[in-house]
Amino acid sequence: MSKTRVLIVDDDDAIRNGCQLLLKDEGYSVMATSDPREGLRLVKEENFPIVFVDYKMPEMTGIEFLRQVRQQNPNTDVVMITGYASIEMAIDAIRLGAYDYIQKPFLPDKILAVVAKLKEKRALLSGQGQGTLRLELDGKPIIIIGKSPVMQELFRMIGKVAPTDSTVLIYGESGTGKELVAKAIHANSGRSQKAFYTMDCGSLVESLFESELFGHVKGSFTGATATKHGAFELANSGTFFFDEIGNISLSIQAKILRAIQEREIKRIGDAKPIAVDVRVIAATNLDLRRAVEEGIFREDLYYRLSVIPIRLPALRERKSDIPLLAAYFIEKHSRRKGVHAVKSISAEALGAMQNYSWPGNVREMENVIERAVIIEESEEISLSSLPAYLRKTRENGEKKDDLKQLPLAEIEKEHIGKILGATKRNISQTARILGIDRKTLYDKIKKYDL
Repeated sequence: MSKTRVLIVDDDDAIRNGCQLLLKDEGYSVMATSDPREGLRLVKEENFPIVFVDYKMPEMTGIEFLRQVRQQNPNTDVVMITGYASIEMAIDAIRLGAYDYIQKPFLPDKILAVVAKLKEKRALLSGQGQGTLRLELDGKPIIIIGKSPVMQELFRMIGKVAPTDSTVLIYGESGTGKELVAKAIHANSGRSQKAFYTMDCGSLVESLFESELFGHVKGSFTGATATKHGAFELANSGTFFFDEIGNISLSIQAKILRAIQEREIKRIGDAKPIAVDVRVIAATNLDLRRAVEEGIFREDLYYRLSVIPIRLPALRERKSDIPLLAAYFIEKHSRRKGVHAVKSISAEALGAMQNYSWPGNVREMENVIERAVIIEESEEISLSSLPAYLRKTRENGEKKDDLKQLPLAEIEKEHIGKILGATKRNISQTARILGIDRKTLYDKIKKYDL
């Protein structure tokens, strides 16, 4: 592999030369200049992926340098070097898209650690890893698995989209990992040190939605005993994720559109607007174009959200990833306390999994593996440890004849139970997957004693 290329832009000879020698000794390809305009030319013409720039230089501030780099090459990672007096300004640089800042004086290990982390991140996002994208958010790992072409393209798309502030619409079936992708975009953005706020649009009742989203002032309605900060305020300077945005009403859609366009909100009962700076990412398992045609989703909000659309493939569209996913989930759930150690899966069991259609997608598959790890008594998951509906699949993906001869009620009961398990008994998601309303689903759960 070619050496990682780094550019140093600093008018302090000692800092510039010291960083250049340090990184060269570690095997990086390094150029350095004291002139920020020369630095901009090098970024544009030679496409340096990593740039260190001093905040305070005579010809140009580091902030202005950052703005111009973001305009001409948004995929370049910029790290700000700052003195004691300008820490607040360096933090502002993070908000404007800088990857990180380093405070003077600093130890050599700090520079090396930042470059190593950036090198690893860029390799993963360019699809150079072993079919796994690994990032971190609030100290917790974000792991997305996939060697298939569609997943490698998704990794590249995350790398392109993350450094920008554009709104993103993620669409795909339930269980495909839409929130995980949203977190990966945030973790790889200039807002990664700020809040990532998730609002599940399918779980809030209409009467509480506006208060949760925008907040309210004391006494604005019955029960408003104190002023409440809304979710948009709490996510200020960070990323706001609307999960299943297709479930919100037209009246709330109009207020969300205004908040995105005007970058301000109003609490319920308050005439004073509050400025907010959030990046919006939305997700849906619905066809929003059809929802627009049917008049249940605003066309202007749809176009505002879908500046960058990202489609997540269903698991049945990337079955070549099933062995990799199975190995990952086996390792993950075998580490749990009190669980028998399982190390692999039999060819017969894996074949059944590859022939299944996975309506609940990756979420359903993880649940199946977790169950199998718990009940399996050997070190290898066997076909007998899989649920009955998986054991009944033929090699060509069809159901065995004995399943086709079951009474319709038995087939319906088994299918509803399967989807309930895949969604961890999330009634709203299960009803959407089955194409029925919540009341009908509750009636069937009661009927079949599920």
